[in-house]
Amino acid sequence: MHGYVELHGHRGARGLRPENTLPGLAFALELGVDALEFDVAMSADGQLVLTHDLIVSPVTSADTGMATPDDEMFPYVGRPINSLTLAQLRTLDVGVRLPQRPDDVFALTQVPLPDTRMPTLGAVLGLIGALGADKVRLNVELKSNPTRLDLSADPVEFAERVVKELDKHDKLSRASLLSFDWRVLKAAEQLVDQRYALIERVTANPEWMNGLDLADFDGDIPAAAAEVGATTLSPDRVLVDEALMAGASLRGMPVVVWTVNDPEEASRLIDMGASAIVTDYPDRMRRLWKARNLPLPEPVRPLRHVDA
Repeated sequence: MHGYVELHGHRGARGLRPENTLPGLAFALELGVDALEFDVAMSADGQLVLTHDLIVSPVTSADTGMATPDDEMFPYVGRPINSLTLAQLRTLDVGVRLPQRPDDVFALTQVPLPDTRMPTLGAVLGLIGALGADKVRLNVELKSNPTRLDLSADPVEFAERVVKELDKHDKLSRASLLSFDWRVLKAAEQLVDQRYALIERVTANPEWMNGLDLADFDGDIPAAAAEVGATTLSPDRVLVDEALMAGASLRGMPVVVWTVNDPEEASRLIDMGASAIVTDYPDRMRRLWKARNLPLPEPVRPLRHVDA
């Protein structure tokens, strides 16, 4: 009835292992996902690193020491990613989630992996090659905030660097570029075949949407995404309704919904026509897929050890 519905691991498997890390991504592959989603930003020295936040997060990162003696930038937590070099960023421990709130569900379910380091995009692509995960799609989210240009890389340079790295590792043909900053999607239009227009309520405005105003599209988000050249619409789950799905269907645009951790909600979204579900808990979704007799992505056999 639904054909193939993809299962996407969010930041690897954020609910189970530290996000945007080599062991976290490897664990998602071991469980079995159709696509790995992870976030990339650019360091002060132009290196592509995995991080969800444009400022070093006190939740996912902890200082361990200076990169060089008497480093005036230390401590690094709280500093902009683009103000720190790769050497400085690599001192951070990103393997232990530090709960800032008692209701941080991920701190309760995520297995800590102390002394895990922030990886580069190249290291991630090398790992995927080493694991032989040739069937898994790579959904690379380019972190950029058009309301904070001081924290964000130039969209054109950023997209070009990411595409160059993917191409260098022969991964471009099965990679998609994702961004809330639709300037990045426009910059990537001629560089990569698959471009995901990410959107949530706070970014549904011209500043984020490369100057487009939803009012000019009668509130039709898929129409706006098509205008910017996106091939896939990836909305926050709370934005998904029948009208959005109908608009996407009209344009032949797949809808990849994030971040869905409740199997009942995932089941409802699948019934509405979602092409893929992005989840922090691939294990839960695999159980749902099995219960619904949906084709399951094959697990990838682990290496004996994945260094952080």
